[in-house]
Amino acid sequence: MLDSGSDFDYGSEWDQAEQMATQAFEFYEDGQMAEAMEKLNEAIELGPEHAEWYFNMALTLDGLEQYEKAVEYYQRALECTPADVEIMNCLGVNYTRTAQYDLSLSMFEQIERVDPLFEPAYCNRIIAYTEMEQYNRAEQMFYMAQQIKPDCPLCYYNIGNSLFTQGEYDRALWCWDKCAELAPDHPQIHYRLAQVCWVSGKGDRAREEFLIELRGNPLEMDVLLDFGLFLLESGDLDSAREKFSRALEYDPQCAQAHFYLGEIYRTRQIVTKAVRCYLSAMKFDEELIGPRFRLAEIAFAAGDEHETREMLRDEFQLGLEDSDVLTAMGWMFLKIGDLTDASNCFMQALNEADVNGESFFGLGMSLAIHGDYEGAAECIEQAIALEPSRPELQLCAGWIYYKLEKWDQVTESLGQCPKRQPYRGRYRQLERAMRYKKYLRRFRKLFGRFIRGVE
Repeated sequence: MLDSGSDFDYGSEWDQAEQMATQAFEFYEDGQMAEAMEKLNEAIELGPEHAEWYFNMALTLDGLEQYEKAVEYYQRALECTPADVEIMNCLGVNYTRTAQYDLSLSMFEQIERVDPLFEPAYCNRIIAYTEMEQYNRAEQMFYMAQQIKPDCPLCYYNIGNSLFTQGEYDRALWCWDKCAELAPDHPQIHYRLAQVCWVSGKGDRAREEFLIELRGNPLEMDVLLDFGLFLLESGDLDSAREKFSRALEYDPQCAQAHFYLGEIYRTRQIVTKAVRCYLSAMKFDEELIGPRFRLAEIAFAAGDEHETREMLRDEFQLGLEDSDVLTAMGWMFLKIGDLTDASNCFMQALNEADVNGESFFGLGMSLAIHGDYEGAAECIEQAIALEPSRPELQLCAGWIYYKLEKWDQVTESLGQCPKRQPYRGRYRQLERAMRYKKYLRRFRKLFGRFIRGVE
């Protein structure tokens, strides 16, 4: 925030406005955003043509994460000083934050025309292009910014985000390491390093980076929750429990912390406590994905089909995007006899990017139970193409071909099935069924010829 630094003279409105602006600056520096806004509003009422005060109001709104409202004040500040690249840059950043990417890019291009050497105009376009999934353009902006300011930590931070989004974890790690080298106190840099080390299998370093970030930001909920989840996935349940419990000390209504504590109790098979945690998570966030699925699993294991059905249907309505969870839900629906719900889950799973053979397998079984053997055969063939080494898929395909009386395909499926346990019994059953069916067909043909001969 800009401080006018004026001496006060209570004899004029202008000096009163300057006093209000200076008080606003002091409130802002102390983190008292509401008070800063109040004083700035009073200053603006007395001096509505002052660009600096609109700019400061926008910065205050940024501090409160009210980005759409901040855009209005940046725009008003820019009307007062149309060629101010600092204001234009902040406005461009907020256009990106509010997903107005065309306006964002237009603003940064305008800055480039006013001052081609203003490096943030390139650096901040990295974020906009990343959000638009135009990763090549993001990288182009990075190299253009490098020509002006080769050691900009924010540039390395932003391009690291872009690379991380693309799954280029080694390059993202290098960029974030460079950012940390240039600016060890860069906001959330150790959190980002922890995340990339986590997903790339560098567990020891991930733990170290999480700890560094928490030492600097002990109340950062996202870091606490992610660190707890990392520890949970690593099998360090006691440490994970401590992190989620600490999160609940700061925010007793944190639904995610309740849910993850439920995951710990479920892993330890303390079902009653797990259920209590899942119910608390649902209470504090009705839209949270996960608790209902877990409660459905618990109800299914207990043989409570009604509760299983209700929880699964409620979970499905939340708009799941995890194909593994959707597939698991489909199998539960199938096992309690809800074929339509099962098919819906499997088909939704197939719409997701991380589709696997299990989803096709489940949909194929659902269609087969419906009696649509042609559709079932297509699904099972897709499952086999994705997971050719799964013997149960070949057995399933064999039975579906058997229903369709496609004997060559049955024989081919049998040739792919292992004859060892636990598949031997089902293999022999299918083999006998096919032989009997073929024998019956031959008998009917012979009997038909005999009848025609008698006639």
